[in-house]
This record gives sequence, structure tokens and C-alpha cells, in this order.
Amino acid sequence: MATRLVQINMKARDDSELGRFWAEALGWGVDSEGPGVTNLEPEGFTYPDPVAVCIDIVARPEPKTVKNRVHLDLATTSTAQQGELVARLKDLGATLADVGQGDVPWTVMADPEGNEFCVLEPRPTYRDTGPIAAVVVDCTDPRGMARFWAEAMDWTPHEVTDDRAAMRSAKGVGPYLEFLRTPDTKSVWNRVHLDVCPYPGDDLAAEEARLRALGAGDPGIEQSAISWTVLADPEGNEFCLLSPR
Repeated sequence: MATRLVQINMKARDDSELGRFWAEALGWGVDSEGPGVTNLEPEGFTYPDPVAVCIDIVARPEPKTVKNRVHLDLATTSTAQQGELVARLKDLGATLADVGQGDVPWTVMADPEGNEFCVLEPRPTYRDTGPIAAVVVDCTDPRGMARFWAEAMDWTPHEVTDDRAAMRSAKGVGPYLEFLRTPDTKSVWNRVHLDVCPYPGDDLAAEEARLRALGAGDPGIEQSAISWTVLADPEGNEFCLLSPR
């Protein structure tokens, strides 16, 4: 058994407005499964497919108070295209952000609700990922995180060091999932988190038990009113286990 990363869940005060921003930013389509939930995926996409990691934006009233521990890196194909994308994102409502990055070749920005993301300089590694180069998770132990997620999902590690770990779908398509060593630690509920699901035919309860045996924990929230399961990775980052599809 194994899970697969299918989407990013992002909280927002206004899911529709933030959804419009990210749809324009990525060139994706917009849908909604109900009030307070905006779904984003590429045009013509058949969910789920590792060629893309979709985005669900969910309305929540709580304001953002700290830097997100999960963010998106956007891919570019040239220095000129990087500059054009930054300019276009500013026109859409994004702003430049300072997270202590110093003088770096990528551009750190924040979306209209303050969620940090990066517009990368052109890198050969991301030439075929689509608009999202990587989903990046801050952590204290990239090796440990890569070990957990490589067993939790059918994704393949590509690089594992003390400071950074990267993995990608075993099919070699779509964005990377990266773990970046940072000095700060998790202090609040993550406003951006991963959603994974088993493959069709797999038993959801058995998959939950397997993930717990690998080191997933209980985030300590009431879950009787939801149809999915919320777990936490070994560093306490919440993630959702969805029903097989």
C-alpha cells in the first residue's frame, strides 16, 4: 500500500478571491465543491494525476500570524520569463516579501493573503514540472522527513542531505516535494498543508494504521464531523488522508 500527494490545502479569509489569484498565477481552472471551498487544477486535468498537485482553498476566519511552513516554488524557463512572471504577479496583487533570504537569485513574494511563495530563477531540474516547481516544507530534519514521506507515499527521493531533501512521483512527472532545513520550529496550526490519498481499492483504515506505524501522529483535534482523517508528520505538520480515488 502507499499514498500519493494529490493536492495542497490552503486556508484563506476569502477563498474565492485567493482562488482567482492563484488560478491566474498558474493558468489553471477554477471550480468549487461548495460554499467556502475553491478548487484549482489545470484545464483538462483528470484528478488525481501526479502530473500536477492541485490546490484546494478553504475559507477560515483565523488570520495568518507567522511565516507558513509550507510554500510553493514557481518554475521559470529564463531570466526574462522570471522577471515577466514577477511583474505579472504584482499586477495580480502579490507583493515582494522578506523572510531573511538575503541576496538570492530567486524572488520571494506573498499572495494577497500574505502566503509566501518563491519565483525561481531558471533551473534545469524544474524544466518539465509545470508551473509549480516544488512544494516546499520547512523542517528541522530533512533526512528524517524524507525517510517518513518516502515510506508514506510512492514518491522517489532524488536528493537527501542534512540541509535539503527532494522527492518526486515515481512516474517522474509533476512538481517535487522538498524539505528544507530551517532554524525556526512549528508553533501554530499550518495554514497550508499536504493532502494525500490511497489508491483505489486500498483500505483507508489500514492505510491510516500504516502511516501511524511509520511515525504519523494525532494532531489532537475533533474529527467526528469530517469524512477524512487528519494526521501529523513526525515534525507535527498536519496532513489529511483522503478517501481512495
